[in-house]
Amino acid sequence: MDNSTTNEDKIFKFIQENPGCHLRRIKTELDMSMGTTQYHLNSLENAGRIISEKHSLHRFYFPVGIFEAEQKNILKILNQDTSREILLFIIERKNPTQTDIRDHVKITAASVNWHVKRLLELGIINQTREGKFKRYEFIGNPSHIIKILKEYHPSLWNSWSDRLAEMFLSFYKDDTKI
Repeated sequence: MDNSTTNEDKIFKFIQENPGCHLRRIKTELDMSMGTTQYHLNSLENAGRIISEKHSLHRFYFPVGIFEAEQKNILKILNQDTSREILLFIIERKNPTQTDIRDHVKITAASVNWHVKRLLELGIINQTREGKFKRYEFIGNPSHIIKILKEYHPSLWNSWSDRLAEMFLSFYKDDTKI
Protein backbone atom coordinates (compact mmCIF):
# COMPACT_ATOMS: atom_id res chain seq x y z
CA MET A 1 0.00 0.00 0.00
CA ASP A 2 1.51 3.37 -0.92
CA ASN A 3 1.78 6.34 1.46
CA SER A 4 -1.06 8.34 -0.14
CA THR A 5 -3.52 5.46 0.35
CA THR A 6 -2.43 5.14 3.97
CA ASN A 7 -2.97 8.87 4.63
CA GLU A 8 -6.33 8.80 2.88
CA ASP A 9 -7.44 5.81 4.94
CA LYS A 10 -6.29 7.53 8.14
CA ILE A 11 -8.26 10.65 7.27
CA PHE A 12 -11.37 8.68 6.32
CA LYS A 13 -11.23 6.67 9.56
CA PHE A 14 -10.75 9.88 11.56
CA ILE A 15 -13.83 11.45 9.94
CA GLN A 16 -15.88 8.32 10.65
CA GLU A 17 -14.86 8.48 14.31
CA ASN A 18 -15.13 12.29 14.55
CA PRO A 19 -17.93 13.38 12.20
CA GLY A 20 -18.29 17.12 11.85
CA CYS A 21 -14.58 17.78 12.37
CA HIS A 22 -12.85 20.55 10.45
CA LEU A 23 -9.62 20.74 8.45
CA ARG A 24 -7.32 22.10 11.16
CA ARG A 25 -8.42 19.48 13.67
CA ILE A 26 -7.83 16.66 11.17
CA LYS A 27 -4.41 18.11 10.25
CA THR A 28 -3.38 18.56 13.89
CA GLU A 29 -4.67 15.25 15.27
CA LEU A 30 -3.22 13.20 12.41
CA ASP A 31 0.02 15.23 12.35
CA MET A 32 -0.11 15.86 8.60
CA SER A 33 0.82 18.91 6.60
CA MET A 34 -1.97 21.24 5.52
CA GLY A 35 -1.41 20.45 1.83
CA THR A 36 -1.45 16.67 2.37
CA THR A 37 -4.62 16.91 4.46
CA GLN A 38 -6.38 19.12 1.91
CA TYR A 39 -5.32 16.87 -0.98
CA HIS A 40 -6.73 13.73 0.65
CA LEU A 41 -9.92 15.45 1.81
CA ASN A 42 -10.55 16.59 -1.78
CA SER A 43 -9.80 13.09 -3.05
CA LEU A 44 -12.19 11.49 -0.54
CA GLU A 45 -14.91 14.00 -1.39
CA ASN A 46 -14.45 13.51 -5.16
CA ALA A 47 -14.68 9.72 -4.64
CA GLY A 48 -18.02 10.21 -2.82
CA ARG A 49 -16.77 8.79 0.50
CA ILE A 50 -17.19 12.02 2.48
CA ILE A 51 -19.11 15.26 2.14
CA SER A 52 -18.25 18.69 3.46
CA GLU A 53 -20.34 21.65 4.48
CA LYS A 54 -19.04 25.16 4.93
CA HIS A 55 -20.46 27.20 7.76
CA SER A 56 -19.04 30.44 9.03
CA LEU A 57 -15.24 30.15 9.16
CA HIS A 58 -14.92 26.36 8.85
CA ARG A 59 -15.61 23.49 6.47
CA PHE A 60 -16.94 20.43 8.31
CA TYR A 61 -16.48 16.85 7.09
CA PHE A 62 -18.87 13.89 7.38
CA PRO A 63 -19.03 10.31 6.10
CA VAL A 64 -21.59 10.06 3.29
CA GLY A 65 -25.17 8.98 4.02
CA ILE A 66 -25.12 8.69 7.81
CA PHE A 67 -26.40 11.96 9.26
CA GLU A 68 -29.52 14.07 8.77
CA ALA A 69 -29.18 17.86 8.46
CA GLU A 70 -30.09 18.50 12.13
CA GLN A 71 -27.51 15.97 13.32
CA LYS A 72 -24.83 17.52 11.10
CA ASN A 73 -25.58 20.95 12.51
CA ILE A 74 -25.31 19.65 16.08
CA LEU A 75 -22.01 17.93 15.28
CA LYS A 76 -20.64 21.18 13.82
CA ILE A 77 -21.34 22.92 17.12
CA LEU A 78 -20.18 20.07 19.37
CA ASN A 79 -16.78 20.14 17.65
CA GLN A 80 -16.15 23.75 18.69
CA ASP A 81 -15.49 24.45 22.37
CA THR A 82 -17.16 27.82 22.93
CA SER A 83 -20.21 27.18 20.76
CA ARG A 84 -20.62 23.77 22.41
CA GLU A 85 -20.46 25.28 25.90
CA ILE A 86 -23.07 27.89 24.96
CA LEU A 87 -25.41 25.27 23.48
CA LEU A 88 -25.13 22.96 26.49
CA PHE A 89 -25.73 25.92 28.82
CA ILE A 90 -28.87 26.91 26.86
CA ILE A 91 -30.15 23.33 27.16
CA GLU A 92 -29.37 23.21 30.90
CA ARG A 93 -30.81 26.60 31.80
CA LYS A 94 -33.82 26.80 29.50
CA ASN A 95 -34.25 30.35 28.19
CA PRO A 96 -31.08 32.06 29.47
CA THR A 97 -30.38 35.65 28.46
CA GLN A 98 -27.25 36.79 26.66
CA THR A 99 -25.98 38.12 30.01
CA ASP A 100 -26.51 34.69 31.63
CA ILE A 101 -24.52 33.09 28.81
CA ARG A 102 -21.76 35.72 29.02
CA ASP A 103 -21.41 35.24 32.78
CA HIS A 104 -21.31 31.44 32.47
CA VAL A 105 -18.92 31.15 29.53
CA LYS A 106 -16.86 34.20 30.57
CA ILE A 107 -16.52 35.80 27.15
CA THR A 108 -17.54 39.24 25.90
CA ALA A 109 -21.11 40.06 24.96
CA ALA A 110 -19.94 40.55 21.34
CA SER A 111 -18.48 37.02 21.31
CA VAL A 112 -21.66 35.58 22.79
CA ASN A 113 -23.62 37.40 20.11
CA TRP A 114 -21.40 35.94 17.35
CA HIS A 115 -21.75 32.35 18.63
CA VAL A 116 -25.50 32.71 19.25
CA LYS A 117 -25.96 34.04 15.70
CA ARG A 118 -24.31 30.86 14.36
CA LEU A 119 -26.62 28.67 16.49
CA LEU A 120 -29.63 30.61 15.21
CA GLU A 121 -28.46 30.28 11.56
CA LEU A 122 -28.16 26.51 11.98
CA GLY A 123 -31.69 26.31 13.41
CA ILE A 124 -30.51 24.76 16.68
CA ILE A 125 -31.85 27.47 18.98
CA ASN A 126 -34.65 30.01 18.94
CA GLN A 127 -34.53 33.60 20.17
CA THR A 128 -37.42 35.39 21.87
CA ARG A 129 -37.65 38.93 23.20
CA GLU A 130 -38.74 39.59 26.75
CA GLY A 131 -38.70 43.34 27.25
CA LYS A 132 -35.14 44.48 26.63
CA PHE A 133 -33.76 40.96 26.97
CA LYS A 134 -33.28 38.25 24.37
CA ARG A 135 -33.78 34.70 25.61
CA TYR A 136 -32.58 31.55 23.91
CA GLU A 137 -33.95 28.03 23.83
CA PHE A 138 -32.90 24.78 22.22
CA ILE A 139 -35.37 23.77 19.52
CA GLY A 140 -33.77 20.61 18.17
CA ASN A 141 -34.45 17.01 19.00
CA PRO A 142 -32.92 16.25 22.45
CA SER A 143 -32.49 12.58 21.53
CA HIS A 144 -30.19 13.61 18.65
CA ILE A 145 -27.86 15.47 21.03
CA ILE A 146 -27.85 12.62 23.54
CA LYS A 147 -27.15 10.01 20.84
CA ILE A 148 -24.38 12.09 19.27
CA LEU A 149 -22.76 12.85 22.62
CA LYS A 150 -22.81 9.20 23.69
CA GLU A 151 -21.51 7.86 20.36
CA TYR A 152 -19.01 10.49 19.24
CA HIS A 153 -18.15 12.48 22.36
CA PRO A 154 -18.34 10.01 25.29
CA SER A 155 -16.04 12.01 27.57
CA LEU A 156 -18.11 15.14 26.91
CA TRP A 157 -21.29 13.13 27.60
CA ASN A 158 -19.86 11.91 30.91
CA SER A 159 -18.86 15.38 32.10
CA TRP A 160 -22.14 16.94 30.94
CA SER A 161 -24.26 14.23 32.57
CA ASP A 162 -22.27 14.80 35.78
CA ARG A 163 -23.07 18.53 35.54
CA LEU A 164 -26.75 17.77 35.06
CA ALA A 165 -26.76 15.37 38.02
CA GLU A 166 -25.11 18.00 40.23
CA MET A 167 -27.62 20.59 39.10
CA PHE A 168 -30.51 18.20 39.83
CA LEU A 169 -29.09 17.38 43.28
CA SER A 170 -28.66 21.08 44.09
CA PHE A 171 -32.38 21.63 43.31
CA TYR A 172 -33.24 18.68 45.54
CA LYS A 173 -31.09 20.05 48.40
CA ASP A 174 -32.72 23.49 48.04
CA ASP A 175 -36.20 21.92 48.23
CA THR A 176 -35.41 19.92 51.36
CA LYS A 177 -34.41 23.10 53.25
CA ILE A 178 -37.90 24.56 52.94
